[in-house]
Amino acid sequence: MNENLPPQAMMKLMKDIRDVTKNTPEGIMVHFSEENMACINADIQGPVGTPFEGGVFRCMLRIGADFPNSPPKGFFLTKIFHPNVSSKGEICVNTLKKDWKPSHGLKHVLMVIRCLLIHPNPESALNEEAGKLLLEEYHSYAKRATMLTKLYATPSDKKSEGKTAKKSPTSVASNKSKSSTGDKSNTKGSSKSSKSKSIKKSKSRRAKSSLKRL
Repeated sequence: MNENLPPQAMMKLMKDIRDVTKNTPEGIMVHFSEENMACINADIQGPVGTPFEGGVFRCMLRIGADFPNSPPKGFFLTKIFHPNVSSKGEICVNTLKKDWKPSHGLKHVLMVIRCLLIHPNPESALNEEAGKLLLEEYHSYAKRATMLTKLYATPSDKKSEGKTAKKSPTSVASNKSKSSTGDKSNTKGSSKSSKSKSIKKSKSRRAKSSLKRL
């Protein structure tokens, strides 16, 4: 795949990779393979305060032979409900179209994509349903986007933590119940023991008294 990229494109691409590796933007982790430099993958964390919070979204930038004169093509590989992302994952953002400049680097592109999760643009929607809900029924839009985030973008360890958190109150209550039962049985046992001791003492006193009389 690398051989399809001309020297100019490879030079620009390697420069961008070094830059994004040394100065990784917040909430973004870049992955690339030397066997296929024309496809750059990145994991984008869902921004706090958005329906995508808590999710990690894998996206891909496909570099063409005309790079950097032509922009890379962007795709979300993780399913997402967003006005500017088609059902096939294609990303629609001006930076990758009419506003593209050869001076833009991969770092800039990835930052723009993450910002798109904060500020969707329903006017250039690829997902018309999401765009309509965003404008007319934001609550429904946010609910749908959050649901898909939990289904497809939430890391497995967080899902398991959530399940554990739900179970913990029950287990705590159960432990408390067991502890309470144990305490009650201990109390009953100690009460019986004290009664037995007092009876023995009483019998001993009576025996001593009868011996004195004799």
